[in-house]
Amino acid sequence: MADMDDTLYPLSCGINLACRKNIEDYMLHHLQIEESQIPKMCLELYKEYGTTMAGLKALGFVFDDDEFHAYVHGRLPYETLKPDPLLRNMLLSMPQRKIIFTNADQAHAAKVLSRLGLEDCFEGVICFETLNPPPKKTELDDKLTATPAYNLPDDLNNHGFYSETESITNTESNTTPHERILCKPSVEAMQTAIRIANIDPRRTVFFDDSARNIAAGKAAGLHTVLVGSSVVVAGADNALESIHNIREALPEIWHDEGDELKPNSQVAANPAVFASTDSGPLPIETVVDAKKPTAIKSFHSNRYQECRML
Repeated sequence: MADMDDTLYPLSCGINLACRKNIEDYMLHHLQIEESQIPKMCLELYKEYGTTMAGLKALGFVFDDDEFHAYVHGRLPYETLKPDPLLRNMLLSMPQRKIIFTNADQAHAAKVLSRLGLEDCFEGVICFETLNPPPKKTELDDKLTATPAYNLPDDLNNHGFYSETESITNTESNTTPHERILCKPSVEAMQTAIRIANIDPRRTVFFDDSARNIAAGKAAGLHTVLVGSSVVVAGADNALESIHNIREALPEIWHDEGDELKPNSQVAANPAVFASTDSGPLPIETVVDAKKPTAIKSFHSNRYQECRML
């Protein structure tokens, strides 16, 4: 299971920085927030809520999710993303199921994967819409509006993204699904992704460029690999300078299924992992089903510099 932005491609592509600029512009022009306060506010919201978008919603700002994502991603320099045949061939050579887990919205995920030439390398994508479905429709809505492809077999829509039917919505009486956004780095988001993807965390490798996401992944029971730095962080079983170094760091992936994944000999596993949600640490819930979903596809990483759409 892999993050997408700044994990499948390097930070130097400039998507991250452009996302941040677009978020700040949206806050200035659409939410009328004082310009001098925006940089500090972005950082504080990111630290407190996981993403800037989640923080804005929690503070009571009202805006449309799709409009926000369209504004933040609509002007990104996608042309800086080029096909990566080396990564593509490596992914296709892996015998395991491969799933993207991103805080980004569906449209952005599809665009990035297409630009990288990786759209057919992943079985599925868990994205913003997966974890944060729109409010449930009323019976009248059902009669007046044709239902989109949310209920296809294996909970996939026509574009292969995991559908909202498998997502977990907030049930607290004093909030609505859009006031509390479920996203990385919360352990709850990790556990929800594990359940939706129908994977055994004990036999799953999680790649991400965010130290906070790595800590959450470890707390959820995943084998974790930090991408983009060779510096070990709490909760990381391995650290890779580039996603292209997977084969050298984890040759077990291409060996027999009986092989156990082990931390790199130069990367000490750190049991002291701190990851929690608004409601405190969550118990790890693992649901493993013998049934595997058929062909699929839908998918951020965090760090303030990458607070892009979130």
